[in-house]
Amino acid sequence: MTAAAPAATPVTATYIGTATVLLRIGELTVLTDPAFDAAPADYPAARPLHRTAGPALPADALPPIDLVLLSHDQHADNLDRTGREVLARAGLVLTTPEAAARLGGRAEGLSPWQTRTVTAGATTVTVTATPARHGPAGTEQATGPVTGFVIEVGRGAGAGDGAGPGEAEATASPGTRPGSEPAPEPRTLYVSGDTVRHDALAEIGARFTALDTAFLHFGDAHFPSTGDLAFSLSAAEGAAVARTLGAHRVIPLHFDSWDHLAEDPARITAAFAADPELADRLRWLAPGKEETLD
Repeated sequence: MTAAAPAATPVTATYIGTATVLLRIGELTVLTDPAFDAAPADYPAARPLHRTAGPALPADALPPIDLVLLSHDQHADNLDRTGREVLARAGLVLTTPEAAARLGGRAEGLSPWQTRTVTAGATTVTVTATPARHGPAGTEQATGPVTGFVIEVGRGAGAGDGAGPGEAEATASPGTRPGSEPAPEPRTLYVSGDTVRHDALAEIGARFTALDTAFLHFGDAHFPSTGDLAFSLSAAEGAAVARTLGAHRVIPLHFDSWDHLAEDPARITAAFAADPELADRLRWLAPGKEETLD
């Protein structure tokens, strides 16, 4: 008699601020885009950034981090001074090849569709890098490369056809792989990174047809020096991307705490509520509160 598959690996999410989320996936602890500097804070650059609100949790309140998913290292709202200290303590950092070359240490670069498996205790996930574009076509040289990520739990490497050249395995902390026991129900998470809507995003939904949760970077980022050009998803664009992906749940990130993220979050709620297909898919996370993703 075949044993029944166990329940899906438990996943919790704690929204810390901007694009920073603490994920607990079974025994694996994951952090996205660590930005932990206190506010107010200023970051001089060609397009200066000003932080208006600090994180919901300080960096010293974090548990040990097995894996950091870093969409890019060139902007302080995704990686700031304190965030770099967090990277130095993490077991593994996955990011763009360019960022990995600059960061060194435990940072590894993934090109789009490349995968890594990561194990902590009895939990193994497959991480696939996905395309992202941090602005309109033609601005790539100014914005620099960015990546998104798909995290598969209980599917095995390449199960979503996301496998690419250069597959490898990384163990974030000592543990054992499940043997012949039935695998838990699979789960798939997507983290968009800073991106605008563009054609390559459609391939994510085509390759990964059972996305449970999509963390989308909103904010409709604008800068005085670039006029009407947007550098992250608007409410309308995010709703369109959600339809393309077909994710069962969408969690907004990257919509507050900085001057350049000027879109009222209420517009995100309105954009999803206006579409019967999306009306029940949007979920807001309360800052600093660990919440179960069922």
